[in-house]
Parts: sequence; structure tokens; C-alpha cells
Amino acid sequence: MDWDAKFVKPLSDYRIYVELVNGRKGIFDLKPYLDRGVMRELKDARYFRQVGILLGAVTWPHEQDIAPETLMAEMRPVEPESLQNS
Repeated sequence: MDWDAKFVKPLSDYRIYVELVNGRKGIFDLKPYLDRGVMRELKDARYFRQVGILLGAVTWPHEQDIAPETLMAEMRPVEPESLQNS
């Protein structure tokens, strides 16, 4: 699907850099979600860095994920070059 993630990289301050199959690239801030249910586990920085992609979705090992609609709606566009100091 067009919104499938093809690359994800953890950044500082509970943000992730994401590239989608449709060519969109951006930063998604997870701070607003860290006090909600299973997402609380992401406060552990070591665990947060275990972000990956499963079947096109941004996920973590204990089944936390980000809905594609949320990712698309809240991802801030950015170019990879601007991530050098993140």
C-alpha cells in the first residue's frame, strides 16, 4: 500500500524518521502517546530504539504500533539531510 513504511530510524526526544513507499519522508513525534496504555513502555529509551517495520507498519517488539492514518496525518515532512544532528 502507498502508506506502508519502508524505512524507520529512531531519533532523539521520542521521535522517529519514517520513509513511506509513496515517497513521503518525515518525522513522527511519539511524546503525546507515551502516557497511553501499552505505549508507556516506549518511555524506556533502549526499548524505543528497537523500532522496526512489520508488514509495512511501524512497530516495536511487544506489538506496539502506529496506525497508518495517524502516521500520515501527524508526520512532519523533512529531508534526510536535516537529520544529521538528530
